Amino acid sequence: MTKILIPTPLRQFVDKKDTVEVTGSTVGEALNALTAAHSELKKHLYNDEGKLRSFVNIYLNDEDIRYIKKEATPLADGDTISIVPSIAGGR
Repeated sequence: MTKILIPTPLRQFVDKKDTVEVTGSTVGEALNALTAAHSELKKHLYNDEGKLRSFVNIYLNDEDIRYIKKEATPLADGDTISIVPSIAGGR
């Protein structure tokens, strides 16, 4: 199983849970399992073309998947995926 850490703004779409456990052999499969179980979450993670939104950052065990194999990044049992939405603003 893979644990997915859910940020506070998205918890309302996953029954107010801070973590969700899913199965999958890649990050993409794990995220698909997450959005299949919690369909309202999908529109917040993916655009209309099915691509991860540009402001959604995904980390596997503290490593940004953009610098590994993106959604094709393989998973091992016990891995942790973090969903980190970008924060805009400031001066």
